[in-house]
Amino acid sequence: MSSEVKGGRRAQLEHTGLRPGWTTGACATAATTAAYTALLTGEFPDPVTITLPKGQTPSFALAVEERGDGHAMAGVVKDAGDDPDVTHGALVRVTVRPLPAGSGVVFRAGPGVGTITRPGLPLPVGEPAVNPVPRRMMREHVAEVAARHGGPGDVEITVSVDDGEEIARSTWNPRLGILGGLSVLGTTGIVVPYSCSAWIDSIRRGVDVARAAGRTHVAGCTGSTSEKTVVAEYGLPEDALLDMGDFAGAVLKYIRRHPVARLTICGGFAKLSKLAAGHLDLHSARSQVDKGFLAELARRGGADEALAAEVADANTGLAALQSCQAAGVPLGDLVATTARDEALAVLRGAPVVVDVICIDRAGTVVGRSAPA
Repeated sequence: MSSEVKGGRRAQLEHTGLRPGWTTGACATAATTAAYTALLTGEFPDPVTITLPKGQTPSFALAVEERGDGHAMAGVVKDAGDDPDVTHGALVRVTVRPLPAGSGVVFRAGPGVGTITRPGLPLPVGEPAVNPVPRRMMREHVAEVAARHGGPGDVEITVSVDDGEEIARSTWNPRLGILGGLSVLGTTGIVVPYSCSAWIDSIRRGVDVARAAGRTHVAGCTGSTSEKTVVAEYGLPEDALLDMGDFAGAVLKYIRRHPVARLTICGGFAKLSKLAAGHLDLHSARSQVDKGFLAELARRGGADEALAAEVADANTGLAALQSCQAAGVPLGDLVATTARDEALAVLRGAPVVVDVICIDRAGTVVGRSAPA
């Protein structure tokens, strides 16, 4: 194998030939940066450049801009690349208004952006559905603009998405209690496109590269946060990291035929609860979190019927996990162990030791199995 052939997440994406795009969070950050700059200077930067969590510095063209009495608004059209994202082409608008000194940054949901109405999500009930990482990105860019142009940095940020309420009907938001529109999402700022055949082929290539490099321990990760977790846990090199996304079955079936001594599977608790329940495709359109299954696992861990009923009725997998954590029931470990056993069943006796790590949205380990 040529020394130029590389493994890891970036190499997998390059191998698919698919064009990445930008998250709604990145678009909202770009619009925020442009609007606040215009509020302080009277001029909209166009294009506007932002810094993403991993250091990339994309530039965004403004689709709309407006200055008024005490506010500025900028809008960016979302480009999701080659991903079949329902928000591709949506116009993400941000209006920035100054607030009194000491107010900090306050987020509001404008038309087309949802509001949290049920517990179990990473934001409190009543908050606009602008997720934690996009909030952090916007705060950081507000601070940078304030430092550059002598502003106080105390602002109200209202995020809107044209036709967002209609688009949200094609998402899980209504079932999750996110009402009125879309969520502003993104942990890296980049949309990684998924063509099933292309991505599964890239997984196979990743295994081949790891084996050719003599790696005896590889990790199948559902995304960038889980990738960071396994690197911190095991110090794995880039070419031992498989970006499996939702395709757990593809990783397991290929490693069954091309064994590696050890496989770690790492991902979000809710996603890996699907693997524990026997699903090999973890995409939300093709499998869902089975709260009844989680309730049965909780019973095995010592939950009484009242707690089991609470788990079965939980709004999200995260809410179910939090209920069990509060009661001292190790639901995270039970999910990880059951997911490991499902993985071993797919491997059908191949000489591979498997362990599973479940994390929350922040990357905190909330469950793990023993290697087996």
